[in-house]
Amino acid sequence: MAKRKRLSPAQSDYLESETPALETKSMPIGRAPIAQVAGEAATSAALQELAGELKQARDEGRLILTLDEAAIEAGYLVRDRILADDEELQALMESLRARGQQTPVEVVELEGGRFGLISGWRRLTALRRLRAETGEDRFGQVKALLRRPESASDAYVAMVEENEIRVGLSYYERARVAARAVEQGVYTDEKAALLSLFASASRAKRSKIRSFLTIYHAADDALRFPMAIGERLGLALSKALDEAPERIDGLLKTLADRRPESAEAELELLGKWVAAGRARPDAAQPAGGPKPKTGNAVPQGRAMPQGFGEVAPGIGAKWNGRSLTLSGPGVSETLRRDLFDWIRNR
Repeated sequence: MAKRKRLSPAQSDYLESETPALETKSMPIGRAPIAQVAGEAATSAALQELAGELKQARDEGRLILTLDEAAIEAGYLVRDRILADDEELQALMESLRARGQQTPVEVVELEGGRFGLISGWRRLTALRRLRAETGEDRFGQVKALLRRPESASDAYVAMVEENEIRVGLSYYERARVAARAVEQGVYTDEKAALLSLFASASRAKRSKIRSFLTIYHAADDALRFPMAIGERLGLALSKALDEAPERIDGLLKTLADRRPESAEAELELLGKWVAAGRARPDAAQPAGGPKPKTGNAVPQGRAMPQGFGEVAPGIGAKWNGRSLTLSGPGVSETLRRDLFDWIRNR
């Protein structure tokens, strides 16, 4: 039997080599580098696009902002609404208390982190009262849409339109905001203000608002409840002030002496003043003015208003020392323009 050859034990260092192994760079686990770079670039582009869309939405007034009520200047514009009805304001406060602010106000961005209120005065007033009453911080945060009106007149138009839609303004409030806008230099004259602020109103409605301007200029500081003056009384009062401006001082003194405590009392006083003017013996004749002429000068046989002296065919004039009134079928828009041009250039 042949002998088996004895094998040598395995060498532990057989596979070891004095030559160092080749170095290899570690490969990242997951995506390849080019895929990672492309993903990061896409994410950055998406974020930039989103930021751009948010900025555009903010600039265009489509993004609702949350502002501290202290940062909003309610007096940025001369408000068209004189007073807020207490009953209506309480109802609004209860709604805000129960459901929060559902409709944002409109603001314009000012310097130093401030914002000027364009519309939403009642909502802002109600929120401020609630915060003062309850001390709750939630009423100090106001939802707002940022507007960028191109001019001050655009801001006034936005305010008037919003209030006309939500809670109709009185004729006096309409006249007042037109006059105040002119006083602030927003419009060159009251006609321009009326045409801009009430562009959607009929010509007849703008004419009525113009009549209330007479009341505003004559007695704004003396009246306590001017927004309660209705259309009929307002037109009669305006006519009486135009026809007898010498009586204005008496009206102002009466208002100051009586100091009506309610709208009803003030309306009654105004009604009596108008009626007293109609009952005057000389109401039909201007003080010291000429008697109206007779003849066939008036076109189409139309009579001149009583108490006017005819200065041209179809045109009567009344002068009482303080105001000049023209009336009659010959008074036209062309005459008005020519007369205004003459006054400006004289």
